[in-house]
Amino acid sequence: MTPDLTRRGRVAGVVGLVAAASALAAGGRALDAIVIPVAIALAAGYVQVSRVDVPAVRHVTPPDGFVGETREVRLEFGPDAVRSDSDDHGAGPSFLADIRVRVDEGLDGPTAPIRASVGTEPVSYAVTYRERGERTLGPVDLTVTDVFGLFERDLAVDETAAVTVYPPRDPVPTRFRRELYAADAVDVSRQREEFDRLREYTRGDAVRDVHWATTAKRDEIVVKEFAAETARNRVTIAGGTEVGGGEAGGRGGRSGGDRSPFAGSALGDDSAADRSVSAAAADELARATASLALALLDDGVPVDVRLPGGRVSAAPGGRGRRDVLELAARTGPGAVTDDEADVTIVADADGARFRTGDRSESFADLRREAEGKRGASDGNGPGGTDDAADGREVVSP
Repeated sequence: MTPDLTRRGRVAGVVGLVAAASALAAGGRALDAIVIPVAIALAAGYVQVSRVDVPAVRHVTPPDGFVGETREVRLEFGPDAVRSDSDDHGAGPSFLADIRVRVDEGLDGPTAPIRASVGTEPVSYAVTYRERGERTLGPVDLTVTDVFGLFERDLAVDETAAVTVYPPRDPVPTRFRRELYAADAVDVSRQREEFDRLREYTRGDAVRDVHWATTAKRDEIVVKEFAAETARNRVTIAGGTEVGGGEAGGRGGRSGGDRSPFAGSALGDDSAADRSVSAAAADELARATASLALALLDDGVPVDVRLPGGRVSAAPGGRGRRDVLELAARTGPGAVTDDEADVTIVADADGARFRTGDRSESFADLRREAEGKRGASDGNGPGGTDDAADGREVVSP
């Protein structure tokens, strides 16, 4: 794209033309004072902007995280942005530009252009995770200007990067978890008397396992790992969604008047409304599944998770937690795939229910129960209930 005059450039051009006309009328005595400097500035600005090539750009992505978290993203330009396997060395002069970053609709990125000198130092911006799933950062749009601000030129860089946004995590009461496996297993797991080793922190490790003394001596976070003292039962979790047509929104028995606000657009576009309700049901399913599975893993209990988006077998530890969270992040709506699971999670746009045998409990009720116990135990020290530790990692708003 060829350079265009900015508003300042147009004003300078008009001033130069008026000065040239005045100089000609006055015999040329004012030519050197105004016309020549304006002409030189316009020529230099045009050459500077027209010679700018599309720069190499690389996103330095933040860690994956939970809905509601805000992270910093860094953009590197020039030689620092070139990957080792690229033939483009990315060398080139620095230039001024307004940087606009387009981000996925599930993210909140910068709303105003970022003014920076491209090629001299990285540019940072904040991004907030709003919706779960794999989300895209980029492409990047640049509006290049010369040092005088007389010309501008638009450049588009198709460089993109991805981050995974996990669903929010909520506490699950201890009594419900213990009903899913032998009670003595969680007791031994909580005592955790047999220390195994120290290792580097990985995403998903519980904060209570951080070994602060060793962490203070190193440049990395170190966590404790404990050996299993008893065989722990494996809990199978199966989940799916149910979205009612004109009747109840799932087996919860909700009437049309009690349906979620997601269904409000049905009057205008039934297809769009169905997609919205299905997406909301999938979000509720992911949130409930991640909350229960992570709570069980924190207890030292392995889990098998089966959702419409796939299945994972996870053991306690950072890797198992990450596998569960990634599955919950990408799963969509769909039917329950396993009727023989220890606990079945059925979700619609209004919430989720846990079914164990002949019993059915609302996830919202379980969350309120756990939060109530945790609130009651605040400030009680080590003698508090197990539910006080259930929000170990992140509880999103």
